[in-house]
Amino acid sequence: MNKAALYGGIAAAALLGIGAFWLLAPERAPTGPLAVELRPGDAPFVAQGQELYEQYCASCHGANLEGEANWRRRNAQGRLPAPPHDETGHTWHHPDGVLFQLTKFGPAALVGEGYESDMPGYEGTLTDEEILAILSFIKSQWPEEIQLQHDGVNTRGGHR
Repeated sequence: MNKAALYGGIAAAALLGIGAFWLLAPERAPTGPLAVELRPGDAPFVAQGQELYEQYCASCHGANLEGEANWRRRNAQGRLPAPPHDETGHTWHHPDGVLFQLTKFGPAALVGEGYESDMPGYEGTLTDEEILAILSFIKSQWPEEIQLQHDGVNTRGGHR
């Protein structure tokens, strides 16, 4: 066997191995926004989201979506407190796909570079549908004007 054929075979095997790893590896946090859509007008879905919000989110983000005090200032551990999810916060400034990713994977997975946050990712705890239900509940609580502005953020892609 000549060297070219040997090296070609090794390269082909390596590419197949990388391809197989990529296809079979556990899901990673995507780098771009996902194409998901919240359903704040779907009453049963929103009710499910409210129950899940109360169970998984209210202890930090507040029963009324008010967030923690001084949420824009880092605490003693250098982390930002939980922000409000009502109209006074910045949640509605982000497209649906980004909100979904932040909830599923946690801020650290999206921001990277050793970012520390008390917000966990809920992958493995909540299904994708449950995450969408929670986010739909949150959006349903915003005034109509804010919901319309958020719809615009989705249309434009918003900031991340």
